[in-house]
Amino acid sequence: MTGIEVVARTRVSDGHPVGQLACHPRLPLIAGLDAERGLVHIWSCEAGRLRALGSVGDGRGVHDSAWHRPRHPGVAWHPHQPLLAVAGESGVVRWTPSGPSGPSDPEGPPFTARYRHLAFSPDGRTLWASPSSDGTDAAWERSDALDLDARVISVGTGRRWDTGVAEHPGGGLIATLMSDQGGTLGLFARIDPEDTPTTMRIQRRALVLDCDGYETPVFSPDGRHLAVRSTMYGNVLHVFAFPTLRQVLATTLGSPSPGYPHPREWLDEMRSWSGHNIAFGARPGVLWVGTPAGALVELDVEAGQAAEHELFADAPVSALSRTPAGELVVASGEGELVLVSVSADSAHAEDLGDGTARAAVDAYLEATSEVMEDGDLWAHVITTDGERTWDADDMATVTTASTTDPTWLRLQAAINTARDQDG
Repeated sequence: MTGIEVVARTRVSDGHPVGQLACHPRLPLIAGLDAERGLVHIWSCEAGRLRALGSVGDGRGVHDSAWHRPRHPGVAWHPHQPLLAVAGESGVVRWTPSGPSGPSDPEGPPFTARYRHLAFSPDGRTLWASPSSDGTDAAWERSDALDLDARVISVGTGRRWDTGVAEHPGGGLIATLMSDQGGTLGLFARIDPEDTPTTMRIQRRALVLDCDGYETPVFSPDGRHLAVRSTMYGNVLHVFAFPTLRQVLATTLGSPSPGYPHPREWLDEMRSWSGHNIAFGARPGVLWVGTPAGALVELDVEAGQAAEHELFADAPVSALSRTPAGELVVASGEGELVLVSVSADSAHAEDLGDGTARAAVDAYLEATSEVMEDGDLWAHVITTDGERTWDADDMATVTTASTTDPTWLRLQAAINTARDQDG
C-alpha cells in the first residue's frame, strides 16, 4: 500500500495561487510561478521544511499577445548551482540566494531580449533561449544560445523549440517540443560536452503529437518513461516507454471534447484542470496527477491501475512537481503550498540499479542518427505516435486518411493529394 503524508505547508504571499512549479534537479529549491502577477517565488525545501527565500518580478503580469491572457514567465534552474534564470519583460533576470539581478545590474546577465522559454544545457555552460532575438521575421524559427560566463549571445544558431527542456536522468540527452497547430514534434537531442556553446544535436527518431498546446515533457527518475500533457484542445495525457517510444497510456483527464462548438460547461471543466499537474514519483512506473477536486491520483502506467488520495478538501491542485529527494510539492488553487512524503510498500519497489537510465540513453542513440543542421525537420525525422511509424517517404506519398487519424496526417494527405492533382 502507498500512503501520503503532508510534512510541511506554507502560504504563498497574498494567497495568490501558483500555476506552475519547477524544482531544482539536484538542490532543495523550488520555484513557483504566478501567471496573474508575473511573479516567481522561490522556496527552500531542505530537511522537510518550506522556507520562502524571495521572488522575482514586478507584479504586473506577462500577457500572451495571441490569446490575450496571462502566461507563466520562462524559468530555468542551473543544473548544479542555486541559480534560477527568469525570462523577464526587460531581459533575462538571474536569481541566487543573494537576490535577483537583471541586465541593468553590473553583475547581472546582460541579455535584454524578451524570451518566452529558457533552459540550461545539462553542463550549465549555456542558457538556451527561444525564440531567437535576431529581429527578423524568421526569429520564431530559430533559438539563441547565451554564454553566461563570456556574456555572449549566439543569435539564431539553434533550431526552434517552444516548451521547456527535460534532461534524461541517464545524461547526455534532452527532450523538448517543436509545436505547430497541425502537429507537434517531440524532439530528442544528444548533448556533446565538446560543443561551445552547448548545442542541441537533434536526432532522427522523434514523437509526433496531434495539434499543439503541450507542456514540457517529464521523464521518470529511472528514465524508462516520458509523459506529455496537452491543454489546448482538451486535457490529454500521453505516457511513452523509453527508449522504444511505445505508447503505454493515452487518456483524457475529465470529459472528452464534445466537438465544436464547445458548450460552456465543458470549457469550464477543461479549464479547471491545471496544465502542470503531473509528476513521476520515486517508485518506477508511478505517475502522480493532481485533480480539480484537490486529490492526487497515483497512476501505475504499466499496470493501468490508479488510486486516489485526498489532499485539499476545498481547493483544486493548481501545480505539482517532484523534489530531487523524491517528495512531491503541491500547490492549491487557494494559495497553499505543501510538501508531501510518499511511503510505498517495499514489496512494490523495484531495484533498477544505477545503470538503468544510462542504458536507456545508449539504446536510443544506437537506434538513431543526427539530423542535419538546416532544413525542414519534418522531412528528415522518423516519427511515431507510439503505435505507428512514418518516415520521410511516407510523409511525401500519403494521400488517404480517415477522420480518426491525427490532424497532421489528414493535412499531409490533403496536401499530397492536391499536389498530385496539380501535377
